[in-house]
Amino acid sequence: MLRIQGSLLAMVAVGACAVSMTAFADNPAGLYAGVGVGYSTVRSDDPAYGFPGYFNDHQTAWKVMAGVRPISLVGAELEYIDFGQPSTHRGYFDTNYYGTDSHPRAAALFAVGYLPLPIPLIDIYGKAGVARLQTDVTTTVAANCGTQTTCPQYVTSRRNQTDNKLAYGVGVQSKFWGVAFRAEYERISSSYGDPDALTVGATWTF
Repeated sequence: MLRIQGSLLAMVAVGACAVSMTAFADNPAGLYAGVGVGYSTVRSDDPAYGFPGYFNDHQTAWKVMAGVRPISLVGAELEYIDFGQPSTHRGYFDTNYYGTDSHPRAAALFAVGYLPLPIPLIDIYGKAGVARLQTDVTTTVAANCGTQTTCPQYVTSRRNQTDNKLAYGVGVQSKFWGVAFRAEYERISSSYGDPDALTVGATWTF
């Protein structure tokens, strides 16, 4: 029984390698595209965003990606990721009422490096590059007027900040017949609070 199981595993591995070699012959650049969804953390570390100026909020993130892998150890990947938009954070300061939220999203270009593992179906990789991070911040302010007969209305201000920032991540993927199922963690450095995401997704090799 053990010999039969070992033979079956060997046949699967050989078949997967043969499929991979055929795919490489048809697609020497290793072109692929995919999508992902997961769990993000949106932060604000800037009191200028309003009171309370500091928060961590968890949201649903999604992304689309396309990449190339011309050789087994090195590739490049272009990605768009939306980290989600948290609910408004509210609080009081003196006699004023404040609320703020943030919506970070980015287009990023990564260099991708793969560990040289002796397992043809598994990849472990790291990625680093530059992200065009766009952060839209909405702040709402109104006076806490109490029993006053006149009271200022809500005042809403919007701030749009776009910067080129360092982006990096790590991941693991399993490949079957041209489809790779992956899980990865990514983060973008930002002076306003680093957004990050843990996602699962799939890519298809052309």
